[in-house]
Amino acid sequence: MFRIIQAASTGLGPRLGHLTLPGRKVIDTPHHLASTSRGVVPHITPDVFAKSTNINGVYVALEDFIERTPPPIYNLSPPDGSSPLRRFTALRDQSLLVVGARRTPPVAAPAANPNTADTVAVCTAIGFKALHFEDYAEIAEHVQPDIVLSLADIPYGRALGHKRIEKATDRSIQWLDEHVRARSGSASCETRGRLFASLLPVSCANQQYYTESITQHAKTKIAGLAIHDLSTLEDLPTALHNLPRLGLTSPSTPQELLRHITLGIDISTIPFITTATDAGIALDFTFPPPRVSSSPQPQPLGINMWSPDHATDLSGSVQNCECYACTAHHRAYVQHLLNAKEMLAWVLLQVHNHHVIDNFFSGIRASIAKGTFGQEVERFERAYEMQLPESTGEGPRIRGYQYKSQGPGERRKNRPAYNTLDDRQEVRAQSGPFEPDEDAAALEQQGFAEKQG
Repeated sequence: MFRIIQAASTGLGPRLGHLTLPGRKVIDTPHHLASTSRGVVPHITPDVFAKSTNINGVYVALEDFIERTPPPIYNLSPPDGSSPLRRFTALRDQSLLVVGARRTPPVAAPAANPNTADTVAVCTAIGFKALHFEDYAEIAEHVQPDIVLSLADIPYGRALGHKRIEKATDRSIQWLDEHVRARSGSASCETRGRLFASLLPVSCANQQYYTESITQHAKTKIAGLAIHDLSTLEDLPTALHNLPRLGLTSPSTPQELLRHITLGIDISTIPFITTATDAGIALDFTFPPPRVSSSPQPQPLGINMWSPDHATDLSGSVQNCECYACTAHHRAYVQHLLNAKEMLAWVLLQVHNHHVIDNFFSGIRASIAKGTFGQEVERFERAYEMQLPESTGEGPRIRGYQYKSQGPGERRKNRPAYNTLDDRQEVRAQSGPFEPDEDAAALEQQGFAEKQG
């Protein structure tokens, strides 16, 4: 399934590989998976996905589909025997489908909804609920993804103490063993997808028994690793080095993404693509960076398309960009769409931003092949600013899965879409009659209403 083309020179590091699965496009690594919401890439419809993007794979969270009991997707069985989740989300057959329990990045569960010995807390459309590890394995296998991530006891948003690590290790070992046993007992499961083991977000020394269990299964049952924290890569056992590494580490900038690849991540999930799109930012960076810069100062990582400077600019969103959004439309049009709150604005930005990331990874693979990756990373850090530009506009409405409520009295994240038509009259009625500040004589002395000529 995974073949290393060019290994890291020493230990863990950037490497080239091919991820090959039957009926899917070959993914050259390092590469990325598009993050989804309810099974689809935000702002991208299936026809736009197929015609205007080069997205080769998506990551889907099972928590998006299990708010009801039993989950409706569990009762979906296409007559041709294909993946129920792939048919439900209209994902094209050539694209890689990866399924895990939580979104990336996940919303941290409140203290009242902790993980237990048999369940993990997941955030559904109707709030947090407990997902039993056996139910997860059963549903995840039923939807027939190409890759399914094992369930691990990870309390997102909380530090893991020594005793909590021991507890998480024991639970994760049990859940992984049960998942492997369930797959072994079903003749059809083995042909559906590959199982990636989810490592805890601590060093391997602190989860030694868990990594030993994974090593035992890796010979025949485990096809890859899901990395939730970079500290896990510091002392990854040599026996697991040949497995592909899927990073669920949520880098927030291209510089962080490069650091993750430097440490050995093969496939990344990149939430900042959609974050930039929602903010009205058109990403504008390349790897390697240009040799000649027009300015000695670090260049911005993107362009704020809300800026009124673009109101009459008929050039593409980003110069020399060959994506559909930049070749078919200009900045003034995108800026108008944003101010008019037209959905097409975010569609065009999402198409463009994914195109930029695709080219970014193409440059990364080329530099690794040439042996210049380390030097190009240093040049990139000098060439570009460390943070994405700030947005000056208001993006799409914030959904519940995008943030955690802080408690009673919290201000609403979204402004009301509509106002009362006669609200001004109501304000006047409540404020009482108007009273003049000065009398008529004083106003006449100031020249008010004085006749001219």
